[in-house]
Amino acid sequence: MDKKEEILRISGVNVRKCMRCGKCSGTCPSYDEMEYHPHQFVYMVESGDIEPLLKSESLYKCLSCFACVERCPRGVEPAKVVEAVRLAAIRQKGNNHLKAEMVPELLDDETPQQLLVSAFRKFSK
Repeated sequence: MDKKEEILRISGVNVRKCMRCGKCSGTCPSYDEMEYHPHQFVYMVESGDIEPLLKSESLYKCLSCFACVERCPRGVEPAKVVEAVRLAAIRQKGNNHLKAEMVPELLDDETPQQLLVSAFRKFSK
């Protein structure tokens, strides 16, 4: 199975429904931090241009807040595509971007709980 098929299977998203309106990216709270934005993830997976996504730090900038999912007029669910690419990258590298023992040193009194939930969604055993 090639990477595109793997990502489509994991995400369960029909990327061909995307009309590239950019509403998902316009609502993304991490937009300024990302090299590739939600609509670009969808388009690049659809076109099979996955290698740049696998190497991108944008995978770890996504908050998994699903604002892009709520905003999409076609129900494309870009966040699920980002998560599927992230999982493919983790499987390919054989490691994680975040290790459980790193979490305590990253915390402070102002750390939002959403950040913790999002961080552990990016962690796999």
